[in-house]
Amino acid sequence: MAAGAARGDPCGGGERRILCVGLVCLDVISVVRAYPPEDSDTRCLSQRWQRGGNASNSCTVLALLGAPVAFMGSLAPGHAADFILADFRRRGVDVSHVAWQPRGDVPCACCVVSAASGSRTIVLSDTNLPDVTARDFEGVDLSQYKWIHWEARNAAEQAEMMRRVERHNRARGAGERVRTSVEVEKPREELLELLGLGDVVFISKDLAQHFGHQSAPEALRGLRSRVRPGATLICAWAEKGADAVGPDGELVHADAFPPETLVDTLGAGDTFNAAVIFALSEGKSLQDALTFGCRIAGRKCGIQGFDGIV
Repeated sequence: MAAGAARGDPCGGGERRILCVGLVCLDVISVVRAYPPEDSDTRCLSQRWQRGGNASNSCTVLALLGAPVAFMGSLAPGHAADFILADFRRRGVDVSHVAWQPRGDVPCACCVVSAASGSRTIVLSDTNLPDVTARDFEGVDLSQYKWIHWEARNAAEQAEMMRRVERHNRARGAGERVRTSVEVEKPREELLELLGLGDVVFISKDLAQHFGHQSAPEALRGLRSRVRPGATLICAWAEKGADAVGPDGELVHADAFPPETLVDTLGAGDTFNAAVIFALSEGKSLQDALTFGCRIAGRKCGIQGFDGIV
């Protein structure tokens, strides 16, 4: 049994934890032999419910790696939320910071995974459930956390959350500070403010290409001016691995670790982010963390779901 699943009390032992803030949704995953053409009728090879969402998936991976981890995001009561909560608890993820919303529906993603190529196609219904707010975040005891990661969504509220952590850190010694990271995946203008707030900033291939960059190193050079001095900027580029630039300005690269057979890429980016955060939180170098992230993400691409990545 994985360390995260075996941990009866995710808060036990006094160890400071990692908190992931962002989306949790219900993934309805259909595995098909090959991606179907439009207006066709296809039988799937298998179908399953899976807890999804970027921040939620990163919690799963962190728990499997053995980190004490908590999730903060919105849910609305109902069958989907019951399933999601049970799965969080099965993994040993603390859900005490879930914000229960009186209106709205739990987001649901219909995911089609091609067995032939390993590709995943996602249609997400995420329209009317409010995101967690800075006021919700005021209830988080920052002294319990060594690292907080945000999936960029409601940027104005999240920026205020991150500034609260900055104020907390200014009053603490180095060993008591909370490190922060943010993933900016979608090329939406309002999210770009968050690039300048994290200690570690993950940018997606899609975001890089939105700005006209054709490789990870090119994106890092082009976007580094948007992060704050001393921050680390990281960009993964699928089969080309990942690159990063740290506080010293040195470019670091890690090759991809493709599986023998590409099975399921759903959540591969979330896996990479979580593995990098885990390694950095354990004191590993940027090079080692980047390589570890690529290795764990490669394992994930060779299996359905997340069990078996460690």
